[in-house]
Amino acid sequence: MIVAVLAFAGIVTASMQTLVIPLVPRLPSLLGASASDATWAVTATLLAAAVATPVVGRLGDMFGKRRMLLISLLLLTVGSAIAGLSTDLTPMMVGRALQGLSAGVIPLGISIMRDELPAERLGGATATMSSSMGVGAAIGLPAAALIADHADWHVLFWISAGLGAIAAVLVLTLVPESRVRTGGRFDLIGAAGLSVVLVCLLLGISKGTDWGWGNGRTIGLLVAAVVVLLMWGWWELRTRQPLVDLRTSARRQVLLTNLASAMFGFSMFGMSLALPQLLQLPTATGYGLGQTMLAVGLVMAPQGLVMMLVSRLSARISAAQGPKVTLMLGAVVVAAGYGLSLVLMSAIWQLVLVSCVIGAGVGFAYGAMPALVMGAVPVTETAAANSLNTLMRAIGTSVSSAVAGAVLAHLTITLGGTALPSQNGLRVVLAICAGAALLALAIAAFLPRRRSPIGGTAH
Repeated sequence: MIVAVLAFAGIVTASMQTLVIPLVPRLPSLLGASASDATWAVTATLLAAAVATPVVGRLGDMFGKRRMLLISLLLLTVGSAIAGLSTDLTPMMVGRALQGLSAGVIPLGISIMRDELPAERLGGATATMSSSMGVGAAIGLPAAALIADHADWHVLFWISAGLGAIAAVLVLTLVPESRVRTGGRFDLIGAAGLSVVLVCLLLGISKGTDWGWGNGRTIGLLVAAVVVLLMWGWWELRTRQPLVDLRTSARRQVLLTNLASAMFGFSMFGMSLALPQLLQLPTATGYGLGQTMLAVGLVMAPQGLVMMLVSRLSARISAAQGPKVTLMLGAVVVAAGYGLSLVLMSAIWQLVLVSCVIGAGVGFAYGAMPALVMGAVPVTETAAANSLNTLMRAIGTSVSSAVAGAVLAHLTITLGGTALPSQNGLRVVLAICAGAALLALAIAAFLPRRRSPIGGTAH
């Protein structure tokens, strides 16, 4: 029951990432804002999630993971309600930012499982929870497109608020509070410094294409991110109770897993950008399939189901061969899926096949990552370590969005006076994502061979 409740909460939270995608083209008219300003409805969620994930993880280790999970779900519910009441950009941004603050639900859920479940159940449970990130995103897109096409767009957010409230009630009723806590004082300076780093980095990356990579704002933000990061690292190494234990994070198993997570985040998100465009581009291009957003969602939805099914197999392989093998297998499958996409891109069934193969690879990898991280950190740092791993995936997706946007902006064709992504541009994006998966494979190859029990600490 604990696994089911936590996985449901993870799926509800993950669906927030794709909830607004069907509305993006209509946001300027719906909110009375310019196209560039309307994108803040997406950017606000990204920035809030990046800042909240490591902070909530540390607070969960200190004051109770269930307590922080409930607070996260409450923020999701309140944010959804505010967005549901919004008629212009400002309240929408506030609501979407509050939704983003719930991003710590999945790493908190994984950490609760480590504290509450017997060892023989832990591998499969954490793999299921980790895969809920992809499942929620895959299921949320077609559901949001269907509702947006047939009902008032505010209904999307009211459904989200209802699901968030249901998840909170289930957690409150059925999930016990862990007794594993670190106590101590919260590192406010470290939290503020990391927040500045993440906001500058992700804002510079996400807006670089719009502002221009040589623009003073873009360069200033990226330089500020590097400078503050160095100062933050100096502080974290010297403070007695840091927000992020950099010495633990520098252990080979943790460091390499986090680097591989960033590569997987990059690789997975590229598919979410390229395939929908290929499906929606007009047939007059010669390669576009001219489909609706609802059709896009239905094509992508099986990927989430494949991820959920594969997560159980991922746990079995990790138990038998070690999570390193599972992670490497996932990288190979993802790279193979992108290889298929370079030649199978002319029919809907081909894109369904490609998305399912890539989803299977991601399912293997995401199922292995919690085992690798928790096998190398003390039980008192579980939530913070899992949150950092989730953050690395988010950074990977942000970089992927920027790279894909830059490639597709430069490799275009003109149809009816409108610049559209060219087929070569889409293939370049898919090839880059295949390369990212192979880089994740190379990183994973350097992980320690021996297996560490999830409940223990590897040194």
